[in-house]
Amino acid sequence: MTSTSSREVVLGVTGSIAAYKACEIASLLVKRGVRVTPVLTESAQELVGAASFEGITGNPAITGMFAPDTNREIEHIAVATRADLFLVAPATANILAKAAHGIADDWLSTTLLATRAPILFAPAMNTNMYGHPAVQGNIGALRGRGCHFIGPDSGVLACKTVGVGRMAEPAVVVHAAMGLLTSRTQDLAGKSVLITSGANHEPIDPVRFIGNRSSGKMGHAIALEALERGARVVVVTGPAEVDPPAGCEIVRVQTAIEMCDAVLERAPQADIVIGAAAVADYRAGNPLSQKRKRDGEGLTLALVENPDIIARVGAAKTNGQIVVGFAAETHDLLQNAAAKLRKKNLDLIVANEVNTPESGFGTETVKAAFLDSSGRIDEQPLLAKRALAAALFDRILAIGK
Repeated sequence: MTSTSSREVVLGVTGSIAAYKACEIASLLVKRGVRVTPVLTESAQELVGAASFEGITGNPAITGMFAPDTNREIEHIAVATRADLFLVAPATANILAKAAHGIADDWLSTTLLATRAPILFAPAMNTNMYGHPAVQGNIGALRGRGCHFIGPDSGVLACKTVGVGRMAEPAVVVHAAMGLLTSRTQDLAGKSVLITSGANHEPIDPVRFIGNRSSGKMGHAIALEALERGARVVVVTGPAEVDPPAGCEIVRVQTAIEMCDAVLERAPQADIVIGAAAVADYRAGNPLSQKRKRDGEGLTLALVENPDIIARVGAAKTNGQIVVGFAAETHDLLQNAAAKLRKKNLDLIVANEVNTPESGFGTETVKAAFLDSSGRIDEQPLLAKRALAAALFDRILAIGK
């Protein structure tokens, strides 16, 4: 790590209910030895006070383009030139739209145009807003210009809805900021990463299906990490609570056979294939064409085994290609994972526990271990899924050396 004692972060705070979390972000950055220049938009000032940020950072807060101040160094061009990183946390749909379309109508949006420093956005908004094509289009445009994103997470939002849109936790935002400040290389630049994510829905009839509890959160975290490291990312996703992040090529499927076809078509072009989806092991052998009515006699299903997607990729992998699987287990974790690693001809497998409240389907954290084909086992502590994704790519890149 390089020293951060001389580094400066411009912390842009916009008008989201998550604005109060920016105080913790500022505090964590200061503790890391970073100089923080806080910038509060007019809307943010309705939610948090400039004095709080000034007390935390020891620096005057910028509250407007024409705010009276005797310190001329606060001019937007001077700060834009001096900054090592622009961090906008929380980032509302409004600031994302301004940045994407070059609108400069306040201090923050103007200086985002003037700076050549890296820009990191931590979005926070209602889940329907976040999923709107306009917002996703703006995020995609900003990613295409080299801007970085962290989050958002899923959960209960301030509006009482449940979904994606909650700003990433302050410690996670700061971790991402420090990675950019310490010049983490784009170590996946030029690489193509293919990821499977989510569940499968195997139809019983036009109404009912066989499924599982996969949320897609792990696949989302892996895709985000790959994007941040500069990779071209393709996500083949089944039904999930969480959509893949903007900036990915997204291929949507329902069944395991559809997922298998999509993966096998794209796998030869991928440098890294990661099977994070919870693929359905079985499907109904003869799904009905019409909804089956109750008849008081019960229902017996004849199940047919689905293709093992990651095993097929492993069997056909090309020289230099790295194939990674997941083993979601409730018992004998390492033994079962090691057997799958060998049987499926994988380079690496992530063995994760799914039978505890803090680790498994739908959780924000995961307890896992990495096993590779040489027999090495790296047990990980309980981590946020994004942190596990970062550790996973570190381990993948070590294999490739």
